[in-house]
Order: sequence, then structure tokens, then C-alpha cells
Amino acid sequence: MSLPKKIRIVEVGPRDGLQNEKKVISTELKAQFIRDLSDTGHQTIEVTSFVRPDRIPQMSDAKELFPLVRDLDKSADLVCLVPNLKGLELAASLGVKEIAVFTASSDTFNQRNINATISQSFERIEPVIKEALNQGMKVRGYVSTAFGCPYEGYVNPEKVREVAKRLEGLGCYELSLGDTVGTGSPLSVSRALDLILKDIDVSKIALHFHDTRGMALANIMKGLEYGVSVFDASAGGLGGCPYAKGATGNVATEDLVYLCQCLGIDCGVDLDKLTHASRRMLSELGKPTTSKFLQAYSNAKDANESLYLPTP
Repeated sequence: MSLPKKIRIVEVGPRDGLQNEKKVISTELKAQFIRDLSDTGHQTIEVTSFVRPDRIPQMSDAKELFPLVRDLDKSADLVCLVPNLKGLELAASLGVKEIAVFTASSDTFNQRNINATISQSFERIEPVIKEALNQGMKVRGYVSTAFGCPYEGYVNPEKVREVAKRLEGLGCYELSLGDTVGTGSPLSVSRALDLILKDIDVSKIALHFHDTRGMALANIMKGLEYGVSVFDASAGGLGGCPYAKGATGNVATEDLVYLCQCLGIDCGVDLDKLTHASRRMLSELGKPTTSKFLQAYSNAKDANESLYLPTP
């Protein structure tokens, strides 16, 4: 079995993670969290989103937050989610160099999430992508519910391919296929990638798994077998999904980094520094981690015991 020798982790904790937490974190603490994550060696960090404050109050400080971390773009790509042209205008005025746009492969999910069908969502994001590219920005595309929908259940991989191809055609350099509510399995990942990789090069594919049913690492392993080398993850397993009761956050970055260590895959992230960043934010939130590695690490550290780290 041939696996990638190196992968890139897209750290989504500051945006996708914190926007689903009930407690609203101060701008200063968010900035410190992002700086802590940058210090781990992350190459890509999803910082915030320029959305309506009344819709997602956790992200209402995007205008104030980005200038506090803008200097980090010398060492990492700082990504901001942008839903419309108004958000893009604000992002551009602050010096944002990379944005993300989103849609889904399920009409029902899209309607519940952004009050638009898939077709209507493209009417909104096409001009955003065009204008961002005109301004020299990079654009990343999210395809939610790629492996299952909380309302429709099964999602046909053909629909996922159709949405992904359209985003690629509009100029998205990378397509993040999301298991939004954690219903995916290695089999559904295989079925989707078998179809999608016929039209889109694997170098443009990223995978975004939630760990609701404990399948995220198994799904990542399947993605690695297909040659996928970009994975979204959230420090400490932060996050969830407001449209699926009981859905947990993204796969924990710590668990993904540990898997890479076990397999001899370079991900460029310092695991010890990462645990420090996650523990500090989890403490501020007053919540435990869902990360199995971080649980074991914290227990060993608190007991002043050593933690075995494998050498492949």
C-alpha cells in the first residue's frame, strides 16, 4: 500500500470549531489561539468568517480579529469563509488573501443552512469567486454533506461530483468534501472518490470528516489509500453541527497528527505545541475534549507520566 509521504492539515478550529460552540470567545483569546496554532507549524489555518453577526454571533468580530493575526500570513495561509460579495468586500479591505466558499450536495441541507437550493447557492457564490480571483485571491470550495445528509440520508456520489466539478470550473484551487454530520464510512468514501477522481485530480481534493460515529480516522485512512494529501481537522475536536442533533466536531487535529506519526507521514505539526493550544482553548470554553489522543496525553501529563510516541 502506497500512502502519501507528506500531508497538509487545514486547521479549522478557529472558525468551524468555535462557531459551533455555545460560548462566545473574546477577540483577544481567539487571536492568541490562532497564534498558538501557527506556532505548531500549521501551513493553513481557517481564521474566521465574514457572515452576518445575527446569524453566527461567534464570528461577529471578524473585522476586528483578522488584523490581529494578519502578520501570520508570512508563515501560513490564513483562510476566511466568505458567503457573499459584501463579505468579500470587507475581507479584501482587510488584506485577506484566501477565501473559502461553500455549498452542499443536498438541497434540503442547503435550504436549512443558507435558505437556498444548490442552484441558488451557486448564483450567490459565482460572482464572489469571480471577483476574488480578479483581486488575486485564492479560493477554496466546500462541498457539505458529501457522505450523507441529516435530512435526506443517502447522498448520491454523482451529485457530489457534479457540485465539485462546478466549483473547480469556477476556479476553486481546492475542493473540501465534507462529512458534515459524521455519517460517512470507508465504503462511502471509496464510492465517492472512485467517481470524483475520474474527473478531478486527487491533488485538488481535501477531506473534511466529523467524528460523530467514531469513523473519522478510518475514513481518513481510506482517503490516504487513494492518495488524498489534504485533510481538515479541528484542534481538540472543537465544533459540531447545529443542523444535526448530537453531531460532534471535526476530527481532532491531535488524533490526525498522531495517526501521521504512526504511519511515518510528515504533516509538519508539532504535537506537543498543539496539545498546549488545544488545552488552553478547551479550558476557556470549560469543556472536555473529544480527542482520544488529547485525553491520553492530558491524563499522562497530569500524572507526570511519559506518553509513548511511536517511531515508524
